[in-house]
Amino acid sequence: MGTLWRRACTAALAATTLVATATACGGGSEESSGSTTLRMIVNITPNLTEQYWKGLFAKYEQSHPGVKVNLELTGTISATAKLTQDLAAGDPPDVAQQITPTKDNATLFADLTGEAWTAETPLADQYAIDGKRYLVGVGSQIQSLVFYNKAAFAKAGLDATGIKTLDQFQDAMAKLKAAGYTPLQTAGQWVPGAQFSLLADSGVMTEDPDWILKRKDNQVTFAGSGYVKYFERYKGWIDQGYLDKSSLGVTYADGQTAFLDGKSAMYIMGSFFVPAADAAKKSDEIGVFTMPSDGAHPTGQVGNIANSYVVVNQSKHKAAAIDLVKWLVTDPAAIESQLAADGNLRKGFTYKMSSLGTEVQKILDAAPSLIVRSGPRQPIDGYSGELNTQVQSLFTGATAAKVAESLDKWWNSQR
Repeated sequence: MGTLWRRACTAALAATTLVATATACGGGSEESSGSTTLRMIVNITPNLTEQYWKGLFAKYEQSHPGVKVNLELTGTISATAKLTQDLAAGDPPDVAQQITPTKDNATLFADLTGEAWTAETPLADQYAIDGKRYLVGVGSQIQSLVFYNKAAFAKAGLDATGIKTLDQFQDAMAKLKAAGYTPLQTAGQWVPGAQFSLLADSGVMTEDPDWILKRKDNQVTFAGSGYVKYFERYKGWIDQGYLDKSSLGVTYADGQTAFLDGKSAMYIMGSFFVPAADAAKKSDEIGVFTMPSDGAHPTGQVGNIANSYVVVNQSKHKAAAIDLVKWLVTDPAAIESQLAADGNLRKGFTYKMSSLGTEVQKILDAAPSLIVRSGPRQPIDGYSGELNTQVQSLFTGATAAKVAESLDKWWNSQR
């Protein structure tokens, strides 16, 4: 979710150049000294800052003196959009972070199946396409989480352990509003769609893990399924003031800050929120519980591969690019650094966690399943963006029924 976030020499990309100034124009090249320069697209988030990436790759460069890594930073567009622009310009980068290949675009990426080390990386098989591995990652994230302000809950007389159903969740929001808080923090950009998905998918896909497969086969619809119930709930929360209608004008980072500053009481977000709370020294003031549901509880945890990497097929330095990716996902120090930076998890690796991180780990341990939307269970291209558009329309007057109908119409038009 935090990684859903150009070259400075392209005038059309002026809005994004503020975070791209560290990147020189032009492709990677074999310099006169014989060194190799690798261009790598990375996402900038409140946790994975430009400074973090530079520090991480400085360690790689120290142990690989013939290689330099140039960062290409994304801030307001996705890594996929950045890659598309570079390929269209005939200027391919070498590596990209946080791009998930699909069956339709897999040829853009190097097939890493023959690299034996890839088999030991987290969720490698779940993200395979027709049995081939194009994507490797450092760890995994869980995302069906509700973080809450302990002081706000105390003032409202609430016990988080008693919130298991959507009715109980809604009752809690009413009490929090009466206590003077914005009950549920959201923001603009990608946030509304992502938060809604974490809420609804955990319930719908715990009940039916094959729901996406069935939607692809036109066996189910959004308008005729449990999603309508969640759209209705969400619309009701907006109408009752539990979500601030003006929040669509707030950036992801500013929304997160508002929650950390105690202006709102609850925040639906993934485990990658934990390092932000740690950095703000607020972890002990924040609690967390798993997503409420009208069905089974606890629900499965929506999760995904974390800090994932692809090698671009058109890379001019493919062997060097593969070696860099191998280091990122197999070197113990590099792994632990990336896990800690974004609050991620990997079997066999530990790092010092805050009290909040420990509570998230307990939720993962108790989760009946990990709901991974990848491979055949990955929604069709463009779904996340369209869902976000439709969820945002609830803030401006659209009905739950209309949103579900529009989402079905869009999905059908893509097939």
